[in-house]
Amino acid sequence: MLASAPWPSTGVRITAVRTFLTAPQGSPYLIVRVETSEPGLYGLGCASDPQRTLAVRSVIDDYLGPMVIGRDPSDIEDIHRLLLNSGYWRGGSIEGNALAGIDVALWDIKAKTAGLPLFSLLGGRVREYASAYTHVDGREVEEIVDGVIAATERGFRHIRVQVAVPGTDTYGAGALSRSRDGRWDSLAYLGFVPAVLSAVRSGIPDGLELLHDVHERLTPAQARSLLAAVEELDLFFLEDLLAPEDAGYFADFRASPVPLAMGELFHDVTQFLPLIHARAIDFARIRIPTLGGLTPVRKLVAACELTGIRIAPHGPGDVSPIGHAANLAIDISSPSFGVQEAATLREATLEVFPGTPVPDHGVLRPSLDPGLGVDFDEAAAKQYPPPEPGDHDRWALLRGADGQVHRP
Repeated sequence: MLASAPWPSTGVRITAVRTFLTAPQGSPYLIVRVETSEPGLYGLGCASDPQRTLAVRSVIDDYLGPMVIGRDPSDIEDIHRLLLNSGYWRGGSIEGNALAGIDVALWDIKAKTAGLPLFSLLGGRVREYASAYTHVDGREVEEIVDGVIAATERGFRHIRVQVAVPGTDTYGAGALSRSRDGRWDSLAYLGFVPAVLSAVRSGIPDGLELLHDVHERLTPAQARSLLAAVEELDLFFLEDLLAPEDAGYFADFRASPVPLAMGELFHDVTQFLPLIHARAIDFARIRIPTLGGLTPVRKLVAACELTGIRIAPHGPGDVSPIGHAANLAIDISSPSFGVQEAATLREATLEVFPGTPVPDHGVLRPSLDPGLGVDFDEAAAKQYPPPEPGDHDRWALLRGADGQVHRP
């Protein structure tokens, strides 16, 4: 396979691309380590797709990894384009995650070689820290209010609130909201959630930013009804009001004062372009692993900067701390930054990934170490084997009240 470049190398070569599976957080993490001919110089990347982990690993191990052996790791743009085109039918979440694992590792190597934190290579620092949001859910208003107040005591000013709807399998409210048969009822959600969010807003101190994630479960007509019902709640943003295939309707909602966030389900940066061009959303929800890594994402972020759209990178527990560190590099270096999702990570996860960024008084501060600032403990990772394929799919196997398969 011809993968060499028609120009001289700096002397450092890629010698191996290794993948590792571990699950200290419960969700499977796929970690990529790109090793070089320079002793001790390697880069780490996150290729975590919790639903198709083994397929992503095969793309890396069997296809993309062998193509970069012998290449100069500093040629990131060329390598990215070469790997992107190599599949011919390019794109898709599996290819994107595989490509991102290698791409972010190359950026990690480049920053380590320069002796600089990664954000310095992305234009340098424009802020001291990145404001983060945490998650609160519950069944009753009082329970949610207590959770929000507890979050403020930990320093958070941005809080995502999810509400368990009785009798329906509601996204984001954990075991509280799991129906026996995995059924979803849009009408029950529309009749219940706005009133609870309103009561929560009334029960918490002023000055807090509330967020809510619809998670693509409504039709455009239902989405319009929800927007009207929450207009007076002063939400920081309403996320995934529509599914990706319905994204063309976002432009119809611009008369609403409710800020809209979209993008974590996108697997190609070009999917954002119509929404950016139309100024149809307020926040781009960017998932670096699925979008193919930092090389395409930094271009997407530049487009947001030029159009006044803010970024809110995706940072759930199924993205590894290496992915969180890549998010933080973008957050710290981009003027378009809005807020960063912050997962609550287990002690086991912090053990496997030394240097993991964790919120402190509601904000994330970047490491000043060269590269991403996060390492990977292979020995510790072996203590947390991944679940069997399909085990993490349960929450996505949703059906409507009438039994029809429904978007998750």
